[in-house]
Amino acid sequence: MLVNMNEVLYNAKKGKYAVGLFNAVNLELARGIIAAAEQTGSPVIMGTAEILFPYGPLEEVSYYLLPMAKKANVPVVIHLDHGLKKETCLKALELGFSSIMYDCSTDSYDENVRKVKEMADIAHSYGATIEGELGHVGDNEGSAEGSSHLTDPSEFFTDPKMAKDYVEKTGVDALAIAVGNAHGAYKLPPKLDFERISTIAKTVNVPLVLHGGSGLTDNDFKRAIKEGISKVNIFTDINIAAVKAEFSRFTDMNKGIIDLIPAAVEAIKQETVKKMQLFDSVGKANAKNNDIDIDSIVAAVVKKISQELK
Repeated sequence: MLVNMNEVLYNAKKGKYAVGLFNAVNLELARGIIAAAEQTGSPVIMGTAEILFPYGPLEEVSYYLLPMAKKANVPVVIHLDHGLKKETCLKALELGFSSIMYDCSTDSYDENVRKVKEMADIAHSYGATIEGELGHVGDNEGSAEGSSHLTDPSEFFTDPKMAKDYVEKTGVDALAIAVGNAHGAYKLPPKLDFERISTIAKTVNVPLVLHGGSGLTDNDFKRAIKEGISKVNIFTDINIAAVKAEFSRFTDMNKGIIDLIPAAVEAIKQETVKKMQLFDSVGKANAKNNDIDIDSIVAAVVKKISQELK
């Protein structure tokens, strides 16, 4: 069933587990991800990012993502990750995506707030949810997002006090934070600032998002979720798993693509299952909406009404 992020992340926030976002730029990825979610009874977030459009254009990706989500017997969020332009976010909403991320993290704080608030109002008018990013999640060399060499990544870490102000001013439904994580494969073991995660989780009333999940250790994931992460983004691990499976089948040139597709789908499914087990989302597909933090939602609604009446 097609849902938005609020329908799965508030349950995760209260239940101290996380829901994975897995990018699906082709049908094999989408099939493997959905199969894993249905096998484990896990809610799942599936989508693409603007930087991945050369491999799967947004509109073409929507042709299979949305029908598969609606047909699935578990909650599936279809999410645009790292929308970099207003036009891209609007296009995703028009196509029927149930969630978007408008990434203005490299803008000034005031510009980030202004642009994301405007988009949040639009997304909510569609019944969709929106994720923002405060601080800036770096990019490991060779990542899909590019490569930004930060001399001191801690300079871009999310400030807890600013996070509270940002959430209140923008009206975002989820917040991506920078705590030592980075996109792509890590060359050196990352050092996550778990205390910062915990502090931000206690400061804001929306679910927190960890980008750059591929390459973290199992203990990193478990600790981050324990401290307050409710959504984890994964792509590199399932992307690599598919290629390894295809190479293992490609023993000679007397092979066609139909010999490789089943291996890729199965490898993607197995890798996604591992992550769902690690995030403790298994069996959470039927989590009740009454587990949502009602006080937080009521407070946000009251604040929005007050702002509109000014």
